Amino acid sequence: MRPSRDDRGAASLLAVSCLGLLLLLGAALSVVGAMVAAHRQAQAAADLAALAGASAVVGGDPCGDAAAVAEANGGSVTSCAVDGYDVVVEVVVAGPRWLGATGDLTGRARAGPAG
Repeated sequence: MRPSRDDRGAASLLAVSCLGLLLLLGAALSVVGAMVAAHRQAQAAADLAALAGASAVVGGDPCGDAAAVAEANGGSVTSCAVDGYDVVVEVVVAGPRWLGATGDLTGRARAGPAG
């Protein structure tokens, strides 16, 4: 007579495996969410920096004002150019860390008078 095959405990192993997979998926989704938030922060800082720079084109320091506003909003200006009455800025914000690596996220904006 052969001993019967015992499958007891197989469901527990499957449940633990699924739980681990869900945990990994949740961690990956939280990193993606943090990257989206950092990109929005970079874009908002770039928009505000460009507006601040454009308001200082006549009689001020557009790139200095843009850098100050970008820093106040958690970013740093990587490039700033004055094109006539327009100010073009690029702002970088540090992204989230994932497995020891980080990626910087960039926002670009242009501001000046309408027309």
